Amino acid sequence: MSIRATACALLAAVLAGIAAAPPALSQPAPKEPAITLAPVRVSEHGWFFQGEAGMASAANRGFMSNAGFVVTREGVVVFDALGTPALGEAMVAAIRKVTPQPIRRVVVSHYHADHVYGLQPLKRAGAEIWAHRKGEQYFTSGQAGERLAQRRRDLFPWVDASTAVLRPDLWIDGDTDFRLGGLTFRIIHAEGAHSPEDVMLFVVEDRLLFAGDLLFAGRVPFVGNADSKGWLRAMDKMIAAKPAVVVPGHGPVSRDVERDLVLTRDYLALLREAMGKAVAELESFDEAYARVDWGRFRDLPAFEQANRINAYGTYLLMEQEALSGGRK
Repeated sequence: MSIRATACALLAAVLAGIAAAPPALSQPAPKEPAITLAPVRVSEHGWFFQGEAGMASAANRGFMSNAGFVVTREGVVVFDALGTPALGEAMVAAIRKVTPQPIRRVVVSHYHADHVYGLQPLKRAGAEIWAHRKGEQYFTSGQAGERLAQRRRDLFPWVDASTAVLRPDLWIDGDTDFRLGGLTFRIIHAEGAHSPEDVMLFVVEDRLLFAGDLLFAGRVPFVGNADSKGWLRAMDKMIAAKPAVVVPGHGPVSRDVERDLVLTRDYLALLREAMGKAVAELESFDEAYARVDWGRFRDLPAFEQANRINAYGTYLLMEQEALSGGRK
């Protein structure tokens, strides 16, 4: 057989072998390894999950916010659901290791992606979802769809085509108390601060407060277009509740609430003072931003990602307040 004929025969054999083998591309993509969460006990009945510092990314699997739960003798109350369905599944698994009690309710602090994308597994586990009625704006404004599309791009495969943003089973209209399993739960509406629908959850008997994103511990808060004046008022509500321990939306647990409020309070105050001055003096945002001394906050996690956005949102807010004569 000639060299050319031999080569052709070998090529035909190789091609026949490839055709006979199962096509690799038809095989399902390997699943990402399951996420395991370890809840930390913070009170007699309360636990929480602490996310990593910084902004959400595929590298940290979207795990950069906090959530928690309270175990009663009649069931479990959950506060927030973390930022991906996989994290929601991990929450359910972790709760099952702590207690056999059913997951009865999830209270949503606000409709930002890092706090609600884990709702699907909790809903499948039987939980009823509660949120403040002002959260309807998130769905009617188109923000829900826009943010989901962005997260599907940036957090794939942890957020994908099967991820959905769930509406609550019950919209609440203001401060709401309920009892379950011998414990008193007080839902406190912040009246517009970090978002229009912000709520906190206070467990009276434990003096445990889940603050959501109204308290950021050890990092720069995400302010965006939040109502910073309302946010400062919400801090007064936190102090009035006299909690012994506070679980923030991001960062470690606080057991000295007044001390740990200083970081968020002073950051908001700096934004309002600096951007308010710029508006009053008709200074452009870029000029104002370059002039401000950010030194106290520059080395904190999330500064690079959030600070300029926070400052610009506050600049626009101060313009609005100036036009309305400071009424709010």
